[in-house]
Amino acid sequence: MTREGDTMTLQITGKNVDAGDAYQAYVSEKIRTVLKKYLGREVDGHVRLEKVRGLFKTNCSVRLASGLLLEAHGEGGDAYASADSAVERLETRVRRYKGRLKSHSAAAAATGRRKGDIDARDYTVGFNDDEEHHDEQPAAPLIIAEASHAIVELSVSDAVMRFDVTEAPFMIFRNAAHGGLNVVYRRSDGHVGWIDAEPSAAPRVNGQVQASAG
Repeated sequence: MTREGDTMTLQITGKNVDAGDAYQAYVSEKIRTVLKKYLGREVDGHVRLEKVRGLFKTNCSVRLASGLLLEAHGEGGDAYASADSAVERLETRVRRYKGRLKSHSAAAAATGRRKGDIDARDYTVGFNDDEEHHDEQPAAPLIIAEASHAIVELSVSDAVMRFDVTEAPFMIFRNAAHGGLNVVYRRSDGHVGWIDAEPSAAPRVNGQVQASAG
């Protein structure tokens, strides 16, 4: 179901559970309040409620006018508790994003194509569990899913800002300083790690970017 507000269109769906009208109204109002407080601009979003082994999970994705995707995930013993957790995390990320915009231009945060951007394929590889053929080496991996992704050209600070507001485990980008491929990823200590394939061409601080992953 799609709920429309004054400044946003929010699609709310359920997986293995019915996202009823009461839940939809509840989560829609909470998300609209957060976004109006910090952004006050038109956005589109998707909320998916899922039930797995008795645990409720709410996943929020909000696409800003700049093209940046904000994501947040929450879990709880019921649908409303999971929504509260997800929206709380979403608010933390929106607030962090808003603060960082003060030192970054809107153009740098946008997802528009740049001259240095490249397209990449994302493959999901499966394994053959057939014991009768365990000695055979396949000529190529078994690809069970694939998707297209753009590897964009960004400064390290812009890459960290964009990555930090998602739920992704890592992000590949082209370093605007030298054009080489870089990776930012979530560390177990809550910080964001940074891998630079061209260490002699760009400065680094203790081998990583010290940014909290909320």
